[in-house]
Amino acid sequence: MLTLPNILTLSRILAVPLLVAFLWWPMWEAGYAIAFALYCLMGITDYFDGYLARAQGTVSKLGVFLDPIADKIMVAAVILMLVGTRHDVAIITGIHLIAALIILLREIAVSGLREFLAGIQVSLPVSQLAKWKTTLQLVAFGALILAGAVPAYSFVHVTGLVCLWGAAVLTAITGWDYLRLGLRHMDT
Repeated sequence: MLTLPNILTLSRILAVPLLVAFLWWPMWEAGYAIAFALYCLMGITDYFDGYLARAQGTVSKLGVFLDPIADKIMVAAVILMLVGTRHDVAIITGIHLIAALIILLREIAVSGLREFLAGIQVSLPVSQLAKWKTTLQLVAFGALILAGAVPAYSFVHVTGLVCLWGAAVLTAITGWDYLRLGLRHMDT
């Protein structure tokens, strides 16, 4: 049960409070720099836990259960911290809150849909477009965290916001696709 891939997944979950701690003070640029490094490390472990599990043939029920939870916990925590407005400073503000909300709501909705479908033993495979969504989302949040570390370089913040909107568009498309597929299995 405690294989290397599962340990990597658990490490991502356990790293979230540390990530939140470094993002807690929006004016602490060094904290955001450390958070960026930690976030990148979490992204690398996200890739390797799945890769190693498949390569070693150690895909487990625990890993299948924990991996999406780890992803959603990280995404929700980062969104909340980047939206937080202590000291009138926030990385995601104004109209950009809509993009963050789309991403957060889709994460919740698709989790509920997957849970429902699992109860009736229907699998909802991850689409290629959803993988692109995840990649763009990871880049967006990474750039937005980095923007807090290097506020003098406004292009980093702008890049993060552009990627956030791109991720939100793909989020809406893939969320609709999953909902449409899921509705086929629901009683009317």
